[in-house]
Amino acid sequence: MALASRFFSTAIKKSLRIGLIPGDGIGREVLPAAQDAILAVGSSIPKTEFISLDAGFECFTKHGEALPQETVQALKNECDGALFGAVSSPTRKVTGYSSPIVALRKQLDLYANIRPVVAIASPGERGSKVDLIVVRENTECLYVKQEQLITTSEGVKATATRVITKEASRRIGKMAFELALGRPRKHLTIIHKSNVLSVTDGLFRETIRGIPLSDKQYTEVTVAEQIVDSAVYRLFREPEIYDVLVAPNLYGDILSDAAAALVGSLGIVPSVNAGDKFVMGEPVHGSAPDIAGQKKANPLAAIRSAALMLRYMGYPDGADRIDNAVNEVLRRGEILTPDLGGTSTTEEVTNEVVKRI
Repeated sequence: MALASRFFSTAIKKSLRIGLIPGDGIGREVLPAAQDAILAVGSSIPKTEFISLDAGFECFTKHGEALPQETVQALKNECDGALFGAVSSPTRKVTGYSSPIVALRKQLDLYANIRPVVAIASPGERGSKVDLIVVRENTECLYVKQEQLITTSEGVKATATRVITKEASRRIGKMAFELALGRPRKHLTIIHKSNVLSVTDGLFRETIRGIPLSDKQYTEVTVAEQIVDSAVYRLFREPEIYDVLVAPNLYGDILSDAAAALVGSLGIVPSVNAGDKFVMGEPVHGSAPDIAGQKKANPLAAIRSAALMLRYMGYPDGADRIDNAVNEVLRRGEILTPDLGGTSTTEEVTNEVVKRI
């Protein structure tokens, strides 16, 4: 997975400290697999210590807070990077609860959610032409969570504030241009809905389009744009047209999950939440309460997220070893979890990847 490691210091360290936040549901089952994969690469990375940290809905039900300040402070002051498992955010309103992963992204200024979606398939198979990265702005849009319920004489009305800033749009745009520069096609597609949301999406679109005018290094990148609804349609019809996509928070979330359907499962799609000084790996899938505890969870997305984290921290050799092992397991197709049509357990798939590392 050829992603540029241009965002963090690559100074060699004698040891690494990685925060582990399993969260809820299958997060607790797949994060140990990511830990095993990191330990398996041995001398390709510095000696690694893991720090167990708490967050999630179960944490909220036990302690009254979904994201303890102790977790935030440990990440800021003690950790070189982190891995997050999954969180069970209820669909109903729960007084006092707010998603810890959304809060972590803001508190650590992890403004980019980078989601590579790559097919490991034979030519001609569905999804075999998929090789793209969704770069999702991580701190604003509707995820600022400014909602209110208003009762008037005319009835009940719910409103939500959507925030798009020039500053956030510019820095996510620069991250996307950097990624595009590191890929063979050097192609970037801006995703928006400025035909309807002309002020907010208009600002996002115009800001990113203007980046090469002031930063000449990005003129090598070909820039296109796509309305979000037609982008989803073309993603399923012509996935090969996309290379790097940059999108506001909500669109990026939807597009990357849709792209996962083309490569077999959410269970193999990784991501990192990246800022200028810190990175946190996170599998794209959720907590999957329907299969939690059944040993069916696919660990590959978490393992790939660990590789992405290492890559962005400046350890491409270790990342390559993990990615190559995962790709070989997928190509062989002999030891896979049920979401990919197999019968193997989480542990069996993890052991197979570790063996190949």
